[in-house]
Amino acid sequence: MRKLALLGVAAALYAGAAWSVAPGFYDGFGPPAPYNFTCPPPQAGANQKPSSGHADIPVTGGVSEAFSAFTDDGQIVIGFLPGAFLAGGKTTITVDITPLDTCPQPSGIRFVTNAYKITASAALNADKRANLTLRYSNLEPDPASVYQATDPNGTWTEKSSQPGAPFTIVTTTTTFGYFAAGYASSSPPPGAVTIGGGQLLPIIVAVLVVVVVLAGLPLAVMRRRRS
Repeated sequence: MRKLALLGVAAALYAGAAWSVAPGFYDGFGPPAPYNFTCPPPQAGANQKPSSGHADIPVTGGVSEAFSAFTDDGQIVIGFLPGAFLAGGKTTITVDITPLDTCPQPSGIRFVTNAYKITASAALNADKRANLTLRYSNLEPDPASVYQATDPNGTWTEKSSQPGAPFTIVTTTTTFGYFAAGYASSSPPPGAVTIGGGQLLPIIVAVLVVVVVLAGLPLAVMRRRRS
């Protein structure tokens, strides 16, 4: 009875804490929102096309204000500090984010997010880097880096990146262009365990277990007949 009473008290305290905070309190307890793929993998099932985004950033006294631009589905967000742009007499700076309707496949890179084009009506101030966050799907391996290109069919450059909130990866940039997240395809996805030949260790272990079990079946049958 004492254990049940303690469990009841704990449940009551948890419920009280949950009601006293913002809805984001629950974010860690459920699966991530479905990812909107340009080219969905077979396991994605029903899929919606990714969204675009637009922002009008005010310029006050020749200094652009702190602002962020993001797509309607929240799959990519770029944030700007005050004075992040070379305003050049403008009163408003526009930023547009457009998902590509194709899926680039550069040599040596495997993308796990859509590729996005980010443009603006003014250049960035190199002294104030913009923060870029890309969300990815739990149906794909975690990306190791964000990549940037001036042409989606050209060379993609790896950027210094780090994990952000669950299922996001973060980097900074001083220029606009095309962005996507992925990993070097010459190596396995981050976190995978491999041995010689690039085969995944769990798969090989499973195969060996099956072989051992099948090899032992005839011996087990013979022993059963003798008994």
